[in-house]
Amino acid sequence: MLGVRRGWQALRRCSSLPRAVRLRVREALAARQPVGEVKVQGWIRSVRSQKEVLFLHINDGSSLESLQVVADPSLEDRDLTFGSAVEVRGKLVKSPHKMQNMELKAETIRVVGPCDTWLFPLKMKERHPLEYVRQFPHLRCRNNTLGSLLRIRSEATAAIHSFFQDNGYVHIHTPIITSNDCEGAGELFQIEMSHETRESAKKTHFFNVPAFLTVSGQLHLEVMAGAFTHVFTFGPTFRAENSQSRRHLAEFYMVEAELSFTESLQDIMQVMEDLFKTATSTVLSKCPHDVELFHKHIAPAQKTKDRLEQMLKNKFVTISYNEAVETLKGASQTFTFKPEWGCDLQTEHEKYLVKHCGDVPVFVINYPYDLKPFYMRDNEDGPQHTVAAVDLLVPGVGELCGGSLREERLPFLESRLQRLGLADAYQWYLDLRKFGSVPHGGFGMGFERYLQYILGVDNIKDVIPFPRFSHSCLL
Repeated sequence: MLGVRRGWQALRRCSSLPRAVRLRVREALAARQPVGEVKVQGWIRSVRSQKEVLFLHINDGSSLESLQVVADPSLEDRDLTFGSAVEVRGKLVKSPHKMQNMELKAETIRVVGPCDTWLFPLKMKERHPLEYVRQFPHLRCRNNTLGSLLRIRSEATAAIHSFFQDNGYVHIHTPIITSNDCEGAGELFQIEMSHETRESAKKTHFFNVPAFLTVSGQLHLEVMAGAFTHVFTFGPTFRAENSQSRRHLAEFYMVEAELSFTESLQDIMQVMEDLFKTATSTVLSKCPHDVELFHKHIAPAQKTKDRLEQMLKNKFVTISYNEAVETLKGASQTFTFKPEWGCDLQTEHEKYLVKHCGDVPVFVINYPYDLKPFYMRDNEDGPQHTVAAVDLLVPGVGELCGGSLREERLPFLESRLQRLGLADAYQWYLDLRKFGSVPHGGFGMGFERYLQYILGVDNIKDVIPFPRFSHSCLL
């Protein structure tokens, strides 16, 4: 008992000692009053040593702006270099400089992890091209531009989830491994066992059927839309497209939603527009400095900020596929792919249509029946047979979202699947139309393309932490 009592007495003495308050850099910069005994941890972004004072700038990823540390030259250490991890204790005081509100007057500086600046590929005060930092996927997050991008991704992700939850949607975790090809394009990654396992299993399928990485969660969302009127998913999707273009990734994130009891394509389009505007407004308000970095230094010529402000104020434009084709045929511009009714719109066509409509987002509706997948609702509209489909085109990117009303009528769906030879494979999908089927529809939005648009980034590989594309899977 005596030992326990002494232990409690020692614990009380320790707890009565003043403890440094741990602050994130963002919290320190936002402080309005001086704070005594604080602790800040992060990485050195710059070092400047003078005869009577030592200046450091520290960043911990919580903000674009770094915190200035002012220290006595006696605290200087050979390991206080750009990129080094440090812990600084001292007092948070008002800064005499107009460019910053607070600064940290250091009492102790501890180097947690030194950084060899000669070998470190990122250099102090150097604005590296995005193509250069892409070579270092394990280090590029320490670059200002990628740091801003990742904070914006985080806020945009939260904003999208908040939008759906605030509007009564249920979040569904759709599977990554699937036996379905939702898009029907055949650009799938097939899952196989490793060589040794495959040999021992005598070349049988692990799941007893061919399995693939998903290209979309739509079909699984349709299942859930038979029990919940509003559902959404947000996760990775995969496309085995042998392309290294600025628009394509092998792994990317999709936001997808499905709405039951809806018979109007306009209802789907309204959700798309509301989601787009709500998420964008949130990002602009919560990450102003991060967004400004892109608008000023990455894509200054695109005037992205002005374009976004106009987009948020105005309704999106809607044109039919027929109108789009006629507009393209009447264009003075010469296209690589000749626009013809019944052919898919190419990126050059999409960008022209957006510009023609005033550089604002454009909905293109009612596409040819034979151009779209089997699940889209037949419009039954005569010789130019169309389906109730919609694509959202945006400046600088082209197609951002795609959606449709789904074919809920069993005879129509059954007939089309039989013509395509898919009736057996999609018997479960037909069952959904037999047991309490309702009119419904939905859409998907490419998250990386969304970020490209709001930030003005030219290459999709620069808006995702670890880009995967043809002939490249670093880390």
